[in-house]
Amino acid sequence: MQKVLFPAVFLFLFAPYSNGPILAAQPNIVWIVVEDMSCHFGFQGEACVKTPNVDKLAREGIVFSNAYITAPVCSAARSAMITGMYQTTIGAHHHRSSRGKIKIDLPQKYPTIPELFRDAGYYTCNVEFAGSQPTGFDRFGKEDYNFVYKRNQLYDGPDWSGRKAGQPFFAQVQLRGGKLRNVDKWYDEVKSGIDSLVTSTDVKLPPYYPPHPAFLEDWATYLNSVQYTDKEVGLVIDRLSKENLLDNTIIFFLTDHGISQARGKQFTYDEGAKIPFVVWAPKRILESKLDPKKQLRNELISHIDMSATSLDLAGIPIPNLMQGRTLFGDKARPREYAVIARDRCDETVDRIRAIRQDNFKYIRNYFPNRPYLQPCAYKDAKPFMKPLRILYDSGKLNAVQSLHLAETRPKEELYDLSSDPFEINNLASNPRYADRIKEFRATLKSWEVSTNDLGQTPESEAMYDSDMNAYLSPRMRKRKPDYVVEVEKNIAMMKEWKATGR
Repeated sequence: MQKVLFPAVFLFLFAPYSNGPILAAQPNIVWIVVEDMSCHFGFQGEACVKTPNVDKLAREGIVFSNAYITAPVCSAARSAMITGMYQTTIGAHHHRSSRGKIKIDLPQKYPTIPELFRDAGYYTCNVEFAGSQPTGFDRFGKEDYNFVYKRNQLYDGPDWSGRKAGQPFFAQVQLRGGKLRNVDKWYDEVKSGIDSLVTSTDVKLPPYYPPHPAFLEDWATYLNSVQYTDKEVGLVIDRLSKENLLDNTIIFFLTDHGISQARGKQFTYDEGAKIPFVVWAPKRILESKLDPKKQLRNELISHIDMSATSLDLAGIPIPNLMQGRTLFGDKARPREYAVIARDRCDETVDRIRAIRQDNFKYIRNYFPNRPYLQPCAYKDAKPFMKPLRILYDSGKLNAVQSLHLAETRPKEELYDLSSDPFEINNLASNPRYADRIKEFRATLKSWEVSTNDLGQTPESEAMYDSDMNAYLSPRMRKRKPDYVVEVEKNIAMMKEWKATGR
């Protein structure tokens, strides 16, 4: 279970902010968004890493210990983040959709967060920070939204250096995070940039992964990427400090989803869906109604709540239709549950919905006759996937390590996270939990209807073909005929879904 290793002793002094026109005194808002990382920072109890900068944000700020992403894959999650809406409501739920000839338009009634900040007088920016670059702040950052947009409609520049004197800014700082271990030159940065490297002998894997060198080494490089990410966070804070901006800047720190591992990214288990979420602010910015003693907050939140909270702290009205909720003050409304939704990822068609409520996680697999690890060019290229399949085929995995290799899935999964934090013991068929299962079914159906979950109907073949054009090309048919076969299976599956409603 996640641990927080500091006492709640930091006290804020607060002053109310204006709800009128944007003034220089209004806070700058900075989102530090890290790719592909789960809850493995020092303040969360990870003993193998040293993360003093993020730990300091947590120690001095407010930690939300039960924060969930609304989609466990980047483009869908980022589409939700930048609108404050469930990706399933705005039609952005399929990962890397709107990439082909057929495009997705964001309905006008759902403005993006940068547009709302810009309309309120803020300078808007989105930077990819790389500590190894000469300046580090000169490139536009990752966007990856599953709808049509023009960068200049959202962002004034990559960083805040171009703003007018005294103009407040809204900035996203994108960090490579877990992807640092995927590129040799990036991982060379990691190795040369941190003092103490985690080795494979230091690693303690989750019980559902085998202690094979491929997993141990990948996990060690991941934890080293966590340490290097912390160093980059420190450099961002250092710039804000040197420019005398920290006293008027609110920092949100989070990741876009969990680690890219077999059971992590793309799946709704906590490894893929639960994220670190910290709000750090100067003593005088947050509104006076916030209880300063509650540094550690255990209620359930969704990452889209960052969008609404950022607007609220800047004194910008939250659109009535926005599904994100502010986390502070009189307008804060606690969530009864958090929903995670997984749909198509690249060429792999799927539909999974999960609800975290109290200490339980309910998962509904809408394609139970398909394996968990359907063929996926992105995931199958990971260094641990081939050894994992070989171990499974040769009978060298135990029952827990074999869970994710099953050729079919249960229609429903239920886990008691208080006693089973790794989500191993599926209680869905246990008669003792029959009533709870019924409640979860009703809750999920209500959510699907009330939010207009567009994943309830299959994607059009034309859209799928448009996005999958590269997989259907003659070159791909020659190079990777197995993936072409899977694409064709997915098209057939969507046809069956349309015809039968299943």
